[in-house]
Amino acid sequence: MLKVFGKIFRSLNISGRDAKIFVISLLLAFAIWLTHNLSLYYSELVRIPVTAQCDIPGHSRESSNQAIVMARCRAAGFNHIRYRRAEKRRPVSVQFKFEDMHRKGDELYYVTSSDLERYSAQIFGGGSKLEVYVSDTLVFRFPAASHKTVAVQPVYSISFKPQYINTSPLRLMPDSVTVYGEPSHLASIDKVFTEPMSLDGLSNSVHGMARLEKIKGVRISDDAVSYAMDVSRYVEIKASMPVYSRNVPKGKNLIIYPSNADVTFRCVFPVSSNPSERARIVIDYQNFEQSLKGQCLASVESLPAGVIDWKVEPAVFDCLESGR
Repeated sequence: MLKVFGKIFRSLNISGRDAKIFVISLLLAFAIWLTHNLSLYYSELVRIPVTAQCDIPGHSRESSNQAIVMARCRAAGFNHIRYRRAEKRRPVSVQFKFEDMHRKGDELYYVTSSDLERYSAQIFGGGSKLEVYVSDTLVFRFPAASHKTVAVQPVYSISFKPQYINTSPLRLMPDSVTVYGEPSHLASIDKVFTEPMSLDGLSNSVHGMARLEKIKGVRISDDAVSYAMDVSRYVEIKASMPVYSRNVPKGKNLIIYPSNADVTFRCVFPVSSNPSERARIVIDYQNFEQSLKGQCLASVESLPAGVIDWKVEPAVFDCLESGR
């Protein structure tokens, strides 16, 4: 090659510094010509190997085989070079929707060319215009996988501003997920945990998304769940109320000591009525029978709407049975 350039330089009477400038100019012209041609758009047949991902109940999420997508695309020369290189590289992983997967057999599912149009961007990337799919259908095999449904356990810390409290427990949607994996892995899994959440200084209802902790060797049907919890301002209403017995058999009497209790009601603000006017503090005779020393816990019945929580003092009452 150097001898050829040498003959050209001698025939053109070019030497020294002029020769370097000539070579640089020649290379620059070639680069400009190449860039220009690769920037032009061409219509060519391209072949892209793809694997499929799809959430199919009872099956692996990723196909065990790959299929070749053949299509005529109009794209810049740069993209066509990339397509030709893609034929020899790892297949493109495409996330298909379950409704676009048509069942062909126990483990075989196929996608039609009309369905593929919605996934052109995933398959070919940007900067290309699909003209027509040559492939009629793509068939993928999704191996069967063991699975079971388990509960989602939230992991969180919570605190409230003064005079605020939750009026409902933390709710998860969905509250259960499906886990897939080898039977030996699934045997020890009875719940899935969320990543730790910190809900601090709450004064309003909250909602959001919580990611699920990953489990090695196991696939989970959902990556995250949504959560919600109702929070409200409350006021405390205190009252001294009599304690009643309930379900006492005929001919028997249940003596309760003390006969009155101090009750604290936590109510949603604003309060429309005093809950002590409707509520009753009771001890069920069956609880007395089940107690060892006649010590029983009281319960509150006939609570009006708006009562979030209540507390009875003393917590334990001494009960004694007597005949009438």
